[in-house]
Amino acid sequence: MNQKVLNTLEYDKVIERLKAYATTELGKAACEKLEPMTDEPEISLAQEQTQDALTRLYKQGSISFFGVQDLGASLKRLKMKGTLSAGELLEIAGLLEAVKNALAYGAQRDDMADADSLDSVFESLVPMDGLLKDIRHCIISPEEISDDASSALKDIRRNMKLTNQKIHSQLTAMVSSSSNKDMLQDALVTMRNGRYCIPVKQEYRGQFKGMIHDQSSSGSTLFIEPMAVVTLNNQLKELEGQEQTEIERILALLSEQASYDMDSLAQNQKLLVQLDFIFAKAKYAKDYNGSKPIFREDGVINIKQGRHPLLDPKKVVPINVSLGDAFSMLVITGPNTGGKTVSLKTVGLFTLMGQAGLHIPALDRSELA
Repeated sequence: MNQKVLNTLEYDKVIERLKAYATTELGKAACEKLEPMTDEPEISLAQEQTQDALTRLYKQGSISFFGVQDLGASLKRLKMKGTLSAGELLEIAGLLEAVKNALAYGAQRDDMADADSLDSVFESLVPMDGLLKDIRHCIISPEEISDDASSALKDIRRNMKLTNQKIHSQLTAMVSSSSNKDMLQDALVTMRNGRYCIPVKQEYRGQFKGMIHDQSSSGSTLFIEPMAVVTLNNQLKELEGQEQTEIERILALLSEQASYDMDSLAQNQKLLVQLDFIFAKAKYAKDYNGSKPIFREDGVINIKQGRHPLLDPKKVVPINVSLGDAFSMLVITGPNTGGKTVSLKTVGLFTLMGQAGLHIPALDRSELA
């Protein structure tokens, strides 16, 4: 396709507007790649899909593609038997929830109605409720794994909580003691290098047995881990290591489960992006009140009340253009700024839009060559 022609007729601006109606980044990329086709069956299918999506929009309302991300990198890692992060697994869950929503949307159509061109797309989606349920059960957010992800994780975290309470109880007693009041910079428990400490004045360092982990910028305060809680702090660090190991095990199991369905995940992503792209065309057509053009192979053009799609709908002057039936040459005359160029560009742009599977802003049964 001649890029200069596309730019002259401002087809690129139509595509920019179309992109705004796609939900996903992959859907927007598909819109950006859309070019006019020359194969009549391909054009016919694309127009039919736009029409069927538009019909569904009017009857059922919008369809949501929220949660559909590009899983390309994650799928490659799964293929190499790698472990996905919590965030990556949540992206898979988002895709699978979009699949559930799309299947429910596809099933809303009247069972007695004739099949449409989108039925096969919806029916090709693969529900994976088991994997979705397991991911949602185990992962709360990209930074948080649920206590209920495993019994071992729940036990570890319960022990961490008890150990924390013991540490805080002992250190709180120290900083609250009237005998220690003058030796402490503040009556608080703080954290240094992942260890619980108390702030001791430099001149009283000998009064507190323990490990020095830090000091203030002035050097007047030392952050000391009292010997009384060293063992508890060690236990806490050990439990934190066990927690991380158990989280890694859970993520590995979920990743392995996802790897069994890599092909289905890839297919679901492809189909959802295809639907996002098709419904973007339909939503765009709905906004400018577009209609499905009839294509003629004998060179006839018959545009009824055509409106240039890039002009203000409230100000644009509709045009009727008939050519190729009773006559094959049309002379357009008139003064400057009289609409000659806009009329020519409207005919050319309509042709490009129609061959790209986009509806045209004109009355029903308008014809393009």
